[in-house]
Amino acid sequence: MKKSENLIINGTGSYPGGRYDKISIRGEGTIVNDVECDAFHVYGTSEAEENVKTGFVKVFGEAEVKRDLEADDTLVMGTMMIGGNASLKKIKIFGLLEVGGRLSGDEASIKGSISVNGDVEYETFDSSGGFEIKGLLTADTIKVGLRFGQSHAEEIGGGRITVKKRSNTFLPFGKEVGSLSAKVIEGDDIYLENTEADIVRGNKVKIGPGCQIGVVEYREDFTHDPKATIKTTTKI
Repeated sequence: MKKSENLIINGTGSYPGGRYDKISIRGEGTIVNDVECDAFHVYGTSEAEENVKTGFVKVFGEAEVKRDLEADDTLVMGTMMIGGNASLKKIKIFGLLEVGGRLSGDEASIKGSISVNGDVEYETFDSSGGFEIKGLLTADTIKVGLRFGQSHAEEIGGGRITVKKRSNTFLPFGKEVGSLSAKVIEGDDIYLENTEADIVRGNKVKIGPGCQIGVVEYREDFTHDPKATIKTTTKI
């Protein structure tokens, strides 16, 4: 199959995999085999029954990849579901991303929501939306802005970890406040607000308002807000 060939789907049907330059789905299309392309754009509904490898993914509609997805740049404005592992170097999520396996890459920007059954590993992870991570969230830099709802990761590990509540301009009077929960949060430099954790461990730890922490273990420096609840503090 020639590299220059495009696959444009405006209607409904099943199509073979292979190598394409660009795939654009505006109708309802199923790709039955492994597919590799430079760009994968979904404005309608798509289903890939095998693996997808691409340079750029753009989802405005609904896309499902039943096995693994590998991409350099990923933009999700609609809904994307990946059954296996997702190796996505740079992601911007304004809609919903669901991953059945692990999610990894370089830069993650979450303004919508993600749900991941495995681990999440990035160099920078910036979320002002919501996340449900059943494994470990790890990144050199983790920034979490809590606007609404509850975000959760089984464990969180990183260099600099910052969790702050943010006023939600979409809700009246900003009454609803977001929260984060994790069993263990471990990093070099940690600042937390509105967080519930069994153990927080780091070199420099600052516990802000709205936190409920079981044990804080710190090496260099520890401070806490009087509105935070901490059961035990230990210098290690």
